[in-house]
Amino acid sequence: MNNKSEIQLIFATSNQNKVKEVSQILAYDWLNIKSLKDIDFSKEIEETGLTLEENAVIKTKAINELYDSNVFAEDTGLEVYALDMAPGVYTARYAGAQKNADDNMNKLMSELKERENRGARFRTALSLFWDGEYHLFEGIVEGKISHHKKGQGGFGYDPVFVPDGFDKTFAELPSEVKNEISHRAKAVALLKAFLEKTQMNRGVLT
Repeated sequence: MNNKSEIQLIFATSNQNKVKEVSQILAYDWLNIKSLKDIDFSKEIEETGLTLEENAVIKTKAINELYDSNVFAEDTGLEVYALDMAPGVYTARYAGAQKNADDNMNKLMSELKERENRGARFRTALSLFWDGEYHLFEGIVEGKISHHKKGQGGFGYDPVFVPDGFDKTFAELPSEVKNEISHRAKAVALLKAFLEKTQMNRGVLT
């Protein structure tokens, strides 16, 4: 049953893994999160930005201009210190336009084969269009690249990324743990705090 005060918020992604992860964090009865698949948008939004922030804003603006709706988008990059913060903005297509996770991880581990420093971080830039204004949020998690792929969970580079303070990769950790410590979780937590504040001001939350 739809809540009369329900607000639609489009998440400008077709990645259902990301939708599931974010929806678990933003689980409100007054908030209806829709993915691009939910609104039957199947076109490719060309990410021409030179930074994660630029790409997040590009996606947010593209969907807002088409649907005149509250919308948010994120762009996430894996930044490896020994590789001068590569792959960065090219994280999803590090090994080519096919955007294959195994290809990307294989290339990364090959690049780090002779490197002692395996330190890395995931960084998420999140752009929100809400009530006529744009906002930016950032989430970072530090860690290192493992020598082998481990775990069946998660997606992307999760099988090779070990967050600081843990001895397991993101792909080995339970989703509830990842949703507390990940880069995306941190950015979405800031988004969540912002949304809660706006709803408190409206009297929806107390």
